[in-house]
Amino acid sequence: MPKIDIRRPHTLPPDQARAVVDKVAARMREKFDMQSQWQGDTLRFSRPGVSGAIAMVANEVQVTAELGLMLSPLRGMVEQEIRRKLDEYFGGSA
Repeated sequence: MPKIDIRRPHTLPPDQARAVVDKVAARMREKFDMQSQWQGDTLRFSRPGVSGAIAMVANEVQVTAELGLMLSPLRGMVEQEIRRKLDEYFGGSA
């Protein structure tokens, strides 16, 4: 299964960073019917064909995901969209 692993530094206080991740999760639920749940400082998400996590570590956010066979051809597009959203919510790319 294709994997995505993107890390992005940020300067937001932990509570604000978590609020941003909550906002992203709400959008994922609305747009992609994803289920999500916090486990400590990591938001785990899934739906058929995709599973992953958004982890809050120090001054960094890390997005990991595994794509099923049906979404494998779309890996590049999915990764590009994740990077775009990280730029939008956490500032420019590093």
